Amino acid sequence: MDFFSTHTILVHIPLGAGGYDLSWIEAVGTLAGLLCIWLASLEKNINYLFGLINVSLFAIIFFQIQLYASLLLQLFFFLANIYGWLAWRRQTVDQQAALSIRWLPRGKALAWGAACVLAIALMTRYIDPVFALLTRLSVSALQTLGLAVTMPELQPDAFPFWDACMMVLSMVAMILMTRKYVENWPLWTLVNVISVMIFVRQGVWAMALEYVLLTLIAVNGSLRWMKSARASGSRALSG
Repeated sequence: MDFFSTHTILVHIPLGAGGYDLSWIEAVGTLAGLLCIWLASLEKNINYLFGLINVSLFAIIFFQIQLYASLLLQLFFFLANIYGWLAWRRQTVDQQAALSIRWLPRGKALAWGAACVLAIALMTRYIDPVFALLTRLSVSALQTLGLAVTMPELQPDAFPFWDACMMVLSMVAMILMTRKYVENWPLWTLVNVISVMIFVRQGVWAMALEYVLLTLIAVNGSLRWMKSARASGSRALSG
């Protein structure tokens, strides 16, 4: 069995028009992603191991289906997972976790909010050339590694604003999660709700169901981390 091939089907899911063929690599990658988010909501360091498995397998999937820009974005998430794992494992001299769950200081929250609005506006306007550039960079890098890849024929983005929101907010949420800021969870919740909306609109029911589960996990993460932050009175903390 060629596990890493998207043509090696685990199960046919009778959802939507014609159903959906779920490959082994997508199933394992998706399960790793669900475990990553669930364990992160419980503040378990091991979540980053599953995060690394998730982004690695999804990078392989994106390579096979020629979504090279998405493949390149997985590199960001791969590096962020490594950083987050190291940051969460760091301890003080008395063997306590150096990072604790806390709220963003008001000034930082406003700065991140303004940066998100600006980045989403710019990405919405320039999303097609940005992804074209990322795709060219990915193709060049893969060709340098000796892989026989060609530049795919790119189509205009069907949902530029919503895709821009998902891209920007996912990257910001990942950064905030590595620093144990509560605000990462409302951002993940918003990203997942947008994803469900888009996948339902496109009739991709299996992925819509996956992101419903991710939304529920993110809501649980929000509630748990808000409770933890309130208990520690962390609003005044910075870093």
